[in-house]
Amino acid sequence: MNRKRENARTDRKITAIWLVCMAVFILELFFYTWCRVQYTRVGYEISQADQSRRENYALQNSLKIELERLKSPERIAKIAEKYLGLATPAPEQMVTIQ
Repeated sequence: MNRKRENARTDRKITAIWLVCMAVFILELFFYTWCRVQYTRVGYEISQADQSRRENYALQNSLKIELERLKSPERIAKIAEKYLGLATPAPEQMVTIQ
């Protein structure tokens, strides 16, 4: 009878050890899966940020070109003549200040 009890205890210990090992293994699988999901998510975020950076860079370049076009003296002179009625002064209208 003692031997049966000892065998039963040994069987329970082995079963408990196996259950603990299986639980650890399953937890490792969950952790690995979580890490892979995070890795993929961060990769997508990096791709989106890179795409946004490229779009912003292109927009910045086009705005620089637009700014230079708007600052051109020819354009400003044309607007002054057409919309404001201004004209380039004649030489006799110029006064030299010393």
